[in-house]
Amino acid sequence: MSDQEVLYQKRLKRFTTAMRNGKPDCVPVRPFAAEVTAVHAGFTCQQVTHDYRYAFEAILKCCRDFDWDAAVPNMVYVWTGLVKSLGIRYYAVPGIEIPVDTGFQYLEPPEQNAWMREDDYDLFIKSPIDFIANVWFPRITQHVAPPDSPATFRGNMAMLTGMASMKNYFAAYGPHIARMRNETGTPCAIAGILKAPFDIIADKFRGYRALCMDLYQRPEKVLALTEVLVPHLAFVAEQTADPERNLPVGLWLHRGCLPFLSPKQFEKFYWPSLKEVICTLWSKGIQTLFYAEGEWNGNLKFIAELPEKSIVYHVDKGDIFEVHRVVGEKFCISGGIPNDLLALGTPEDVRQYTKKVIEGVGKDGGYIVDASAIMQNDTKIENLNAMTQAAREFGQY
Repeated sequence: MSDQEVLYQKRLKRFTTAMRNGKPDCVPVRPFAAEVTAVHAGFTCQQVTHDYRYAFEAILKCCRDFDWDAAVPNMVYVWTGLVKSLGIRYYAVPGIEIPVDTGFQYLEPPEQNAWMREDDYDLFIKSPIDFIANVWFPRITQHVAPPDSPATFRGNMAMLTGMASMKNYFAAYGPHIARMRNETGTPCAIAGILKAPFDIIADKFRGYRALCMDLYQRPEKVLALTEVLVPHLAFVAEQTADPERNLPVGLWLHRGCLPFLSPKQFEKFYWPSLKEVICTLWSKGIQTLFYAEGEWNGNLKFIAELPEKSIVYHVDKGDIFEVHRVVGEKFCISGGIPNDLLALGTPEDVRQYTKKVIEGVGKDGGYIVDASAIMQNDTKIENLNAMTQAAREFGQY
């Protein structure tokens, strides 16, 4: 067994033990590092977005240079080749719509002209695949014509190049993950594709503002659609999950935090379908990375309903010590090192805060060191290193 494989197995054991809320040999470090990897590797946001090979090399350099126990193969997941071949309308790409040193942006649809109209609910509920393929997809692309319009050469080429781009992009991940393992001894941090039913309606179909109006004007249709989406989302997550069931399925939660939804709205519209998806996956041995973007402490009583060890609860704006008090006995916790501290603080500030979190949350295991949110290019490299080193200094068991 090579030295890198020995290191890989040691790190994987440490990582998976913590995720199951156990006590490994030390606190694992698993940064969700996006454009900050480009900064460390000497690339621009434009380069790692335009050519995923740069993004791959950037994360490999970070894995070589930092003592991380797991990493995401590419947190800069938007690739210009795929976005522009299809003419996808809801992404702004660095160097094209936005400056070269800005991370890619998601564009909310105009409220009065959303990708899904208010009168589309019935068709979507009746036949999700029909609606997505024949109505939604032509709307979100610049080149693909709807079925009732004449096909065009540009539209046909967009479909061909788009499919080829997607195939090439996703096929490149396997060899890249193997390089992480073989060259740096670093496990992949997540696997699978998953979104909360409510979030995917808000993000990709109605837009947040339009969906907020729907909660008052057509609440039963919103509920019906969230339920219809559950088996589809669970199926995709299961098919793309880690076959060995070591890694969690990543789930970035966008609209469930305060103040996007009130507690009553969360309980009625957001939570039932999300809980069903998570429990369905856990019944098949698939853990979920519950990446609670924003402030979720007000919803902790609902999170506590989930089966023990079914999730890794990631803390962003919430009080991580309160999270630990309420759900720490059931679930592993990750994150909690503020992004503004990593961007604006000193290495000593970061070191002391990481120490505080480890001592308050990770003393009995079940904690993974990471920033509160995905790290973009405002994170200082010296602070990222300070967080990693502090974990090694204060995280020994």
